Amino acid sequence: MPVTNFQGLTVLTLESRRGQEMSRLIETYGGKPLHAPAMREVPLSSNLEALKFVEALLEGKLDAVVFLTGVGARAISNLLEGVHPTEKFFEALRKVSVVARGPKPVAVLREWKVPVTLTAPEPNTWREVLQAIDDNKLDLRDKHVAVQEYGVSNPELLEGLRERGVHVMPVPVYQWDLPEDKAPLRAAVNSIIARQIGVALFTTGVQVNHLFQIGEQVGKKQALKAGLENVVKASIGPTTSEVLRSYGLSIDLEASHPKMGLLVKEAAEQSQALLQRNRPRSA
Repeated sequence: MPVTNFQGLTVLTLESRRGQEMSRLIETYGGKPLHAPAMREVPLSSNLEALKFVEALLEGKLDAVVFLTGVGARAISNLLEGVHPTEKFFEALRKVSVVARGPKPVAVLREWKVPVTLTAPEPNTWREVLQAIDDNKLDLRDKHVAVQEYGVSNPELLEGLRERGVHVMPVPVYQWDLPEDKAPLRAAVNSIIARQIGVALFTTGVQVNHLFQIGEQVGKKQALKAGLENVVKASIGPTTSEVLRSYGLSIDLEASHPKMGLLVKEAAEQSQALLQRNRPRSA
């Protein structure tokens, strides 16, 4: 057990796929996990955009492709089953410039033996994607570039590319929805309002959106915001922090690197001091 830990605080995790892993980490660092899955991944009802992207790529109509997530890259490959040979898809990718937002899409592209032209550095936000393009002098002016999106569209990235003279083709692949069982999320909202939560860990902005969506559904959106002001809000990185700020909330801690283990560790180490700073202010 680490010397500096949560010291028995209740710690909210909104993780879905890695919820059990996150709960175990919280326990390891002396916290009481409250697990409320906030999202589920669902395929788009229509995959026409993704199929149009593949057709354009195979016909040589694209100059570059930006991959934002590994899951999204795999989803495109899965879509092709029974439509196009995946090797033809991989071969077409090898003929264009490929930009990856971070290590997860890079790992998938490596499996496909597709060279990556450039990779955005940490913290792997849309800003780093644009900065990497600029720093590496990747000339995309008047070029046709597909952007594999993740969950929701990223208007800042798309607009940044358009400002650089790019003809952008957004490729939505999957989206996020509320979990089928919303009871744990409703209970989390009530626990936050009742000041029963010491720390809330956010690993994606979608979790924040869905938490407030539930708050609004039960008529407690303002009470939820007020309750969160008393909670230590720990964010995995800048993209998630931006979403928290969009709801008028300050960020108490942002992980030094966007890793789940580091987020829990650093939140545990700083939670007591941050909690004392928050609660007198709004008591």
